[in-house]
Amino acid sequence: MQIFRGQTARRLAFTATFAVLYMVFRMVLLPFPIIGASGALSTSDMIAPLYGIILGPYIGALSIFLGTFLAIAFGRPLLFLGLDFLPAVTNALLIGFLVKRKWVLSAIFYIVPFLLFLAHPYTMLLVPVSNPSSGIIYYVPYVWVHCIALIALISPLSRKATGWVTGSPISRLVPGLAVLSFIGTLAQHLTGNLLFETILGMYLGVVKPESFPMIWRTTFWIYPIERTAIVIGATILGAALIRALRASGISNFIFT
Repeated sequence: MQIFRGQTARRLAFTATFAVLYMVFRMVLLPFPIIGASGALSTSDMIAPLYGIILGPYIGALSIFLGTFLAIAFGRPLLFLGLDFLPAVTNALLIGFLVKRKWVLSAIFYIVPFLLFLAHPYTMLLVPVSNPSSGIIYYVPYVWVHCIALIALISPLSRKATGWVTGSPISRLVPGLAVLSFIGTLAQHLTGNLLFETILGMYLGVVKPESFPMIWRTTFWIYPIERTAIVIGATILGAALIRALRASGISNFIFT
């Protein structure tokens, strides 16, 4: 009974601590505005996959949930009617389950928002891209980067990346973190797009239906750069944190 109480107290302490940390990161904005709405992305997008890796899916998701509302309490404006936590929670759950080798659950948290985004009436499936030299117009899937992340998730690469992050060779830590962060941030992007279309578009009507084609044409060029920057930031922060944990004699994972 004492062991159980000790574990419960430990989990509550880590949840509260990392919720406050997430709140702090959420208050610091990145130079990437949310096209079609007021506001910008925050540095908390860089640490969402790390919460899944270090804390596991449940504690990581709960810390993000609480940290999001703490940030709102300290002045961060609501964007999605209180569902602002959902994109980052999806990221943490997917990566947390992946680290725990629960492949099916990880796939669900990617494939479901992927299919819902494709099926949404406001989604632009193909973006016209013109070739200036020939004048030919090519139609490129908006989700081309998301397709690469999906392939990485369902392929052996995600298993290898999990091993690189959880294993002892420090030389493979960085590529492992990069792969996991890449998969997680694209799942987060899909969920954020769904909330954007559904809440700001269909429900509130803040963004008019005729505005979405231009928004998707614009973000088509921006989001690969934006997601690459987030992956780089997550990899740098994650490598520093995990190395510090190892150097201090603490396992990679607080909750296994």
